[in-house]
Amino acid sequence: MFEASSILTRDVVTVREDTPILEAVRVLAENDITGVPVVSDDMTLVGIISEKDVLRLLYEEGAKNAVVRDYMTHNVVSFSEDTPLYDICESLINNGFRRIPILRDGKIAGIISRSDIIKFILKVRASTH
Repeated sequence: MFEASSILTRDVVTVREDTPILEAVRVLAENDITGVPVVSDDMTLVGIISEKDVLRLLYEEGAKNAVVRDYMTHNVVSFSEDTPLYDICESLINNGFRRIPILRDGKIAGIISRSDIIKFILKVRASTH
């Protein structure tokens, strides 16, 4: 059975809780990603900031002075590197997530997105035909 470690993206773009929110928006746009893990100085996962989170900027006064902590999702679903891909797929589908952080000892080890799984499925299918 395939595990998270077999397809996760290890070079993960991250931001800190005190990153200005407009900087986080720039990170999302420049990297063409829909969400980014929020980490502490030692790379411990503390949250995630997504397009959905930053859409609130359109409606809130004073948002230009806000930081990621003010908008991020705090209770993040995450998995370890040895989690079966089936479980990760199930979580992506059942929760409507686009990405899930993968941890090693509470610290960010990588991330798996829906597109990572689609590419993996195509690769596996191509190798069996």
